[in-house]
Amino acid sequence: MEESNSTKIQRVLEIYAMLSEGKIVNKSAEAVMYGVNERSIQRDVNDIRDFLELRAAKTGTVNSIVYDRAKKGYRMETIFCSQLSAPEVLVVCKILLDSRAFVKEELSQMIDRLIECCVSEKEQKIVRELINNEEFHYIEPRHKTRLLERVWQLGQAIRGCNYIQLKYSVGRDQILEVKKVKPMAIIFSEYYFYLAAFIYEEEDQKGTDEKGKSLPVIYRIDRIEQLSVQ
Repeated sequence: MEESNSTKIQRVLEIYAMLSEGKIVNKSAEAVMYGVNERSIQRDVNDIRDFLELRAAKTGTVNSIVYDRAKKGYRMETIFCSQLSAPEVLVVCKILLDSRAFVKEELSQMIDRLIECCVSEKEQKIVRELINNEEFHYIEPRHKTRLLERVWQLGQAIRGCNYIQLKYSVGRDQILEVKKVKPMAIIFSEYYFYLAAFIYEEEDQKGTDEKGKSLPVIYRIDRIEQLSVQ
């Protein structure tokens, strides 16, 4: 006898309520309780998964249904996050690709994490198809310097109002100069990240305007060979 639509809806709601309350849903037990086969319970769980994916895009709260081998049943895991939508992730990926600021390895890692963490499984393939060609033909910067950790270090120094000592590569001959500076801001412009910083040495008058007021010096971050926070 074919089950009615209302009976199925009632069963799905009951299973959803159990999962929401932190209870374990055992396929065999639920199949016996509702007089259906285990495939029907599996379809119910899949329907709830699809519903939760749609809700996550609207609420930013990610609920996933996972199988707990130890307890031999399904349970709900909740992760609170502010999730980006698939169109937002696509736009961010396009901006990253067009920036040409990162070596290809760093860029690919960021794009993969963005897509995996923020886009539903159904939409991941679409986003990847829309950026695959650009990612494959991506031309990384000539300096081939990994920047993520360095930018983070500088950001932490700015936040802590710390001085830093850096070795900076100057000119075509790549002569290293040692400077002690107070970092003020990180800037991105036309493929490069820059650091705006005040030179520590009070006797150095190169960074002053006509009134003697100190001016920040701009350093290209990929040319910073070494840095240490003071």
